[in-house]
Amino acid sequence: MLLLGIETSCDDTATAVVADAKRVLSNISTNQDRFHARYGGIVPEIASRRHLDLLSAAVEQALDEAKLGFSDLDGIAVTAGPGLIGSLLVGVASAKAIAYAKSLPLYAVNHLHGHIFAPFLDNEHEPEYPFLALLVSGGHSQIVEVRSPVDFTILGRTRDDAAGEAFDKTARLLGLPFPGGPALDHLARDGDPTAVAFPRNRAEGDALDLSFSGLKTAARRFIESPAGQAMSHNDIAASFQAAIVDVLVDRVNRASTRANYRSVVLSGGVAANSGLQQAIRSWSERSGIPVHIPPLRFCTDNAAMIAAVADRQSAHVSADPMTLTANPQLPFTFPALSQA
Repeated sequence: MLLLGIETSCDDTATAVVADAKRVLSNISTNQDRFHARYGGIVPEIASRRHLDLLSAAVEQALDEAKLGFSDLDGIAVTAGPGLIGSLLVGVASAKAIAYAKSLPLYAVNHLHGHIFAPFLDNEHEPEYPFLALLVSGGHSQIVEVRSPVDFTILGRTRDDAAGEAFDKTARLLGLPFPGGPALDHLARDGDPTAVAFPRNRAEGDALDLSFSGLKTAARRFIESPAGQAMSHNDIAASFQAAIVDVLVDRVNRASTRANYRSVVLSGGVAANSGLQQAIRSWSERSGIPVHIPPLRFCTDNAAMIAAVADRQSAHVSADPMTLTANPQLPFTFPALSQA
């Protein structure tokens, strides 16, 4: 099974060719950081226009690197949502055109499903079902029970700001360049994580939901205070990062006691955070539950994960590619196609 994946949910123009849901033959991704940096965040209109400029060449490059042509493919996989509507439309329209012109099956994929299955890519030691997935990115923070590629339940989610959003906005308060999350992580490596006693959100009762708005507000107030003005940015970054990491690991630990999970998956853009990786690996050693973290190229938005999910959910294919539409608020249900 050879699938061409297309991912344009936000500001990364990504294409890939994947064989049998896990072997990556090519993985192309172009970010738009330099176009959005002056605004301190992603501008949707700019993102969609850049996708228009880049996507055709990215598709061609993915096929060239895989040494394949359209005639070799078994289908096209595309992110149908959630994401920015303009960006999604560029990817979906392109995928529909290719599928129609080349008479290929078209698979609609939920972007979040893609992140959950990213650790299966180019990995000889795949996560075992059932597993817990901690999905953390700029727009999403979720804890998911995954029983199979088509059977999963959200156990906890953010009630307000996602972890990645909190990282980015606090980084901006510290005067760090866009994108802020990686810059804050780099700064935190030389800081003292106990320097500032930032609050940790504790869910009530058995709830596993997350909340970072209070932490973000506390960070802003401290940074603007006399004590914050006098403190090293390294220490502030390390303390802020520790507060987010502590909450995320706490939720994973609490969720892990609810069933006999065989493994834990950490995925999404924030999975690249060095502090979070170190903490979740330490937890894994203590708990005895294996943890799977994809390499950096599969943590951030990529098309290989979209193709991998489509292969695993391949029974659900669009009978008519022209009926597929983008959905910026696509629910976390299966199959994605029924909601697209």
